[in-house]
Amino acid sequence: MDLAELNKVANAMVAPGRGVLAADESAGTCKKRFDAIGVESTEENRRDYRELLFRSKGMANISGVILFDETIRQKAKDGTPLAKIIEQAGSLPGIKVDKGTKPLPFYPGELITEGLDGLRERLVEYRGLGAKFCKWRTVIDIGPGIPSYYCIKANADALARYTALCQDENLVPIVEPEVLMDGDHDTDRCYQITELALKALFHELYLARVKLEGMVLKPNMVVPGKKSAKQASVDEVAEKTLRVLKECVPAAVPGIAFLSGGQSDLDATARLNAMNRLGGAPWKITFSYSRALQAAPQKAWSGKAENIAAAQAAFTHRAAMNGLASMGKWTPELEKKAA
Repeated sequence: MDLAELNKVANAMVAPGRGVLAADESAGTCKKRFDAIGVESTEENRRDYRELLFRSKGMANISGVILFDETIRQKAKDGTPLAKIIEQAGSLPGIKVDKGTKPLPFYPGELITEGLDGLRERLVEYRGLGAKFCKWRTVIDIGPGIPSYYCIKANADALARYTALCQDENLVPIVEPEVLMDGDHDTDRCYQITELALKALFHELYLARVKLEGMVLKPNMVVPGKKSAKQASVDEVAEKTLRVLKECVPAAVPGIAFLSGGQSDLDATARLNAMNRLGGAPWKITFSYSRALQAAPQKAWSGKAENIAAAQAAFTHRAAMNGLASMGKWTPELEKKAA
């Protein structure tokens, strides 16, 4: 393990004004999003859509791109590997390495992320394809009687084993323990479960002898469930999220790149901005968004070649807004100017 190199890459991923684009949607997830805009989810269409993002000016605010297995192997229409296009844009190619979630036996309603079998060999292959970092996502659902501590611990253990394998193969791990925002829970319940999940995670990372300087954490924000009768202000989300992270995340971690997790474009940007305005965090705070970066360009594109410029403009705008938010320099007025 080359810790100096891992730390260098991790810091580059959370550089001021830049964040990570999560473009690692599975074929199934991609189909749902393409269905919504009336586009057939073929391999060619998926490639064309991602290529337009990677060739846009918005990449100036993107430090790295998480790719799906299909995408890291694809070439653009001109024959250039998509991973190479990302590098040419000054960004780092990364790869999702988990195999998705499956039901946790004897724990109804709870999930475990799979994919540890054969992971080391896949990491070696992905590094050969140009990957500089990896991602593994676990999901913790909040509902009646859940999550159980067993579910939290089992997923934390899997995350720790993945993280150690990545570092052993000189790939920076993005560590993503997502507390879902489905359900009707309030921010206090989200806070409680996020705290439990993060403390369990860092305990397992310690036992796995992971070097915290060579990783990036990708957590959820402390937000109420989508069905909650009690929604939260931007300031409440920012304050509670920062508080729980300061209680659980060691200062040795170079940076935190938040997932958007179903938040609207503007909520994801405003809440990130508010956290950076509050300041006082020992780590850099930025974004690793999927929907909050891609919803607007997908709608603008709608599968038509004549809409590529408009889609690239929409992506560039959202990337720029979140880049400003990662430095606490975003304002709602900037959105109105663009409109």
